Amino acid sequence: MVIGSSVIELDLPGVNSLKGKRSVLKGLIARVHREFNVSCGEVDFHDTWRSAALGVAVVSTSAAHAESVLESVVQWIEINRPDVTVVDHTVEIIH
Repeated sequence: MVIGSSVIELDLPGVNSLKGKRSVLKGLIARVHREFNVSCGEVDFHDTWRSAALGVAVVSTSAAHAESVLESVVQWIEINRPDVTVVDHTVEIIH
């Protein structure tokens, strides 16, 4: 069993309140979960309006597959969500 985890730091331009931030993140998290069958949630910057960090986790039988899925999540966000900007991301693979 291999566990892949990623932290994706996001900039949320145009968000002017925590309520607006939650609205953007709720839809993003649900869509990422549906598209990639991964676990996803907000893990940092809880009280900051225009910044967020998403934690994404996947369980797989191979490290290459887990890493591929996590990189695909980042690419999908960059392509399909022009309302958010990926600032940075990290990937960790646990065997």
